[in-house]
Amino acid sequence: MSSGLRRWSKSSRILVSKMAEEISSSAANTAAAPTKRRSFLPSVLRWIPTSTDHIIAAEKRLLSLVKTPYEQEQVNIGSGPPGSKIRWFRSTSNEPRFINTVSFDSKEGSPTLVMVHGYGASQGFFFRNFDALANRFKVVAIDQLGWGGSSRPDFTCKSTGETEAWFIDSFEEWRKSKNLTNFILLGHSFGGYVAAKYALKHPEHVQHLVLVGPAGFTPEVEHKSEWLTQFRATWKGAVLNHLWESNFTPQKIIRGLGPWGPDLVRKYTGARFGSYSEGSMLSEDESRLLTDYVYHTLAAKASGELCLKYIFSFGAFARMPLLHCAPEWKVPTTFIYGFQDWMNYQGAQEARKKMNVPCEIIRVPQAGHFVFIDNPSAFHSAVFYACRKFISPDQNSNTLPEGLQSV
Repeated sequence: MSSGLRRWSKSSRILVSKMAEEISSSAANTAAAPTKRRSFLPSVLRWIPTSTDHIIAAEKRLLSLVKTPYEQEQVNIGSGPPGSKIRWFRSTSNEPRFINTVSFDSKEGSPTLVMVHGYGASQGFFFRNFDALANRFKVVAIDQLGWGGSSRPDFTCKSTGETEAWFIDSFEEWRKSKNLTNFILLGHSFGGYVAAKYALKHPEHVQHLVLVGPAGFTPEVEHKSEWLTQFRATWKGAVLNHLWESNFTPQKIIRGLGPWGPDLVRKYTGARFGSYSEGSMLSEDESRLLTDYVYHTLAAKASGELCLKYIFSFGAFARMPLLHCAPEWKVPTTFIYGFQDWMNYQGAQEARKKMNVPCEIIRVPQAGHFVFIDNPSAFHSAVFYACRKFISPDQNSNTLPEGLQSV
């Protein structure tokens, strides 16, 4: 037993040492602009077999499943918010940053739908939705700053306010560069939190909010369950709470595993979107391409992911809950949740009571938190219903599509 522990301890020290080395040196191996940087070592010889080139290539392979023609571009958002002394990264240079963007062909006059991904995801997660949505909308999807194929600046935020500004202000600079206004803004999970905060600050640009399983509506003090309190009192809870407050993210585990990281991601995607999925299971090609894409986006340099502890406390409770902002809401909103979504739709119900704008809550059957992957056809019906006044202003039907549930 003791010799086994010693072997485990030795291997753990090696893994942790290698993990720390990769995390500290990752800035040199990751692009902060669309300029491609290549390693002299082939990927099979690198501890973390990924790069910005790998991310963009994996994105292209995943989007090969989409039939609608699209354009991929890196949109320049400058080096930081205008008039601010805080740049997107800790540097004295004026190096610009970029937002990875895909725009799909659409019919002339179609309303614009901007799609924002959640935590630990990227715009490619919507690969099952682009074709259907592009039939009704001019679809534009982005990787938020610090995620996916976008620039990954050093994350220097030290407060919730600064962290929110990182995402809100970078999105606004992207909007300016794209010269967009009067668009429908859809955000999933953490992307829903960012979309809602953006609409609170810049309501003049957003026609309608579609929040899909949005995070951050309720504070811990209002929904602090007994089990969480008891769990925190255990040694396991204390360790996990410490890791959370130390900003230890799941992505660091992927990087720490090095060449074994892809296997862990493969098991996750296989379980989450495979045999345990409530709705439409992924095909073999979908699963393979999504796994490859997810790995490369998670294993790249840590940047946007480090927002976690500043936005949420342990247990994923918002530090600055959207519920408290509900009376200030200025944009009509539709919430969409899967029946098995771990995000509680009751937070949206409480917020609706305080809103002074139209608000709908729709639940989608056979779907969990990734409702748009689990049950894409029902998700599309929910989005079309939410945006009916923009799609068919002369046929504003209030009949909810079959299978969906209005709360």
